[in-house]
Amino acid sequence: MSCSSSSASEDEDEGMDSYRKGGYHAVRVGDSFAGGRYIAQRKLGWGEFSTVWLAYDTRSSTYVALKIQKSAPQFAQAALHEIEILSAIADGDSSNSKYVIRLVDHFKHTGPNGQHLCMVLEFLGDSLLQLIKYNRYKGLELNKVREICKCILTGLDYLHRELGLVHTDLKPENILLCSTINPSKDPIKSGMTPILERPEGNLNGGAAVNLIEKKLKQRARRAVARISERRASMGGIGRNPKPDRSLDGIDVRCKVVDFGNARWADKQFAEEIQTRQYRAPEVILRSGYSFSADMWSFACTAIELATGEMLFTPKEGQGFSDDEDHLALMMELLGKMPRKIATGGVRSKDYFDRYGDLKRIRRLKFCPLDRLLVDKYKFCVTDAQKFREFLGPLFDFEPEKRPTAQQCLQHPWLNMESLTQDEVKSEPSIEKVNVGMRNLQIKRKLKNDLIAIHYQKDGDCLKRSLCWESRKKRKDNDSLKKFEMETVSSSSY
Repeated sequence: MSCSSSSASEDEDEGMDSYRKGGYHAVRVGDSFAGGRYIAQRKLGWGEFSTVWLAYDTRSSTYVALKIQKSAPQFAQAALHEIEILSAIADGDSSNSKYVIRLVDHFKHTGPNGQHLCMVLEFLGDSLLQLIKYNRYKGLELNKVREICKCILTGLDYLHRELGLVHTDLKPENILLCSTINPSKDPIKSGMTPILERPEGNLNGGAAVNLIEKKLKQRARRAVARISERRASMGGIGRNPKPDRSLDGIDVRCKVVDFGNARWADKQFAEEIQTRQYRAPEVILRSGYSFSADMWSFACTAIELATGEMLFTPKEGQGFSDDEDHLALMMELLGKMPRKIATGGVRSKDYFDRYGDLKRIRRLKFCPLDRLLVDKYKFCVTDAQKFREFLGPLFDFEPEKRPTAQQCLQHPWLNMESLTQDEVKSEPSIEKVNVGMRNLQIKRKLKNDLIAIHYQKDGDCLKRSLCWESRKKRKDNDSLKKFEMETVSSSSY
């Protein structure tokens, strides 16, 4: 099983190959399910295990999300597990106030490709990844990040403390806004009239032609986008920089979704969990995990919301794996991993020597989170320090020392207000003081940083670049854009 039951393939559509025995169920607009209760309206997305459709519930006169699982036994088993989890979530949240997606109904549907388990879920909006993309990867205002963090933490507190559930795959794709970014795509706000019967015409042939046309248009758009990026990278030729988008009027309340890989804390766990960029160190080292692994992923997600970029993007290199690079990136940000943690996992010997030093990546440079936020992402010093005070404890290498979701909800940072970018620009004197303080702090810290994190060269080991900004130019930005383009059509339900 992949890390996410909703992970997307490289194409922006699921293609026709999986519409066969054991695969997807072919749905047409106007198809009815559960004895006519649910009527398919349009496709919302797809994943490795399922397709998701906007459907109209004729009994309650509301729109819902209909998730139709592939019919092969392994997919049916995964659906039964998810239904068990979602049922427990719904039973404990009668008021629907915990910011976790709600299961409305589930049933079986028999079609030409087999019997499919179906889940009916409340209709939600776009994912946080889509919100980040809509904001052109520039990072959200911290006041909006706070509001989103409160929702996520409320959901995690409910899952962890009240239900004993570990989500295991928390990331921006698996957190959905309560409404759509574009109101015209919301069936209620747009005043959409429900389709209650199939449209006339040759649906099978028309569907195949439409799918081919859609894929051709998508490829053309991607080609144009790549050409524009290349022109821009060759000296600014091409389009002018796009203006900032306003997020005013967008409801950023959100809910945690996708429980296909969730685990009960008191039951056997899968050894490998979490999507790579949000994976906790104890998971890499296989030293056991619990609720604190979700808290690590939450902290990574919060940073991504505030900066527009993933915090950790490890890459395999000559002589070292992406896992070892991931651990090195963590230590460049957080300092040396305690020896008992570095050597305490099943896979520790693959990466660390007996002293707790990485075997193949020896030279690191410490760049603390608040300095990274100021230097790279142009945070004001105060905002960077306060944000680091909130998130820093969640990046503790010792899982038992990380705050719980309940404790995070009490943190002062969630209840403070930040200056907007316009307000910061309107106070130049304050900014000058901040810059001066920042320079002084960097000078004072530099010596301590170099002493605290210093790895001697090993003649047989690889040399490593020391800076976040110039880590051997491994095309991180291109890889990030490719990764995010690949997930855009993924259904996060």
